[in-house]
Amino acid sequence: QVQLVESGGGLVQAGGSLRLSCVASGSIGSINDMGWYRQAPGKQRELVATITSRGATYYADSAKGRSTISRDNAKDTVALQMNSLKPEDTGVYYCNADIRSSNWPYYESNYWGQGTQVTVSS
Repeated sequence: QVQLVESGGGLVQAGGSLRLSCVASGSIGSINDMGWYRQAPGKQRELVATITSRGATYYADSAKGRSTISRDNAKDTVALQMNSLKPEDTGVYYCNADIRSSNWPYYESNYWGQGTQVTVSS
């Protein structure tokens, strides 16, 4: 089975920075799109940023200009650098990826990590 594990969350003051990382492991054949989502208490999960296998990126308006998504295909990782953090950035951040298994590379499945908490204090 494929597993995504996030790390890098924590408590930071407004204006500070955090770098989130996500590592994919298991029977991986190839990874297509990857992304970061967040979910604040009482709210639905929302997209923060995505990146294709070739490096094309997309950012939600709330993250645009303050965040940078990147990936290392050789290490099966995706990262989210967040700067100038605001209290409204608080939430659980989830890693997401479309992955083809090495056991059956003809079918692409979507996977989620367990999430990492980001808390931004004012």
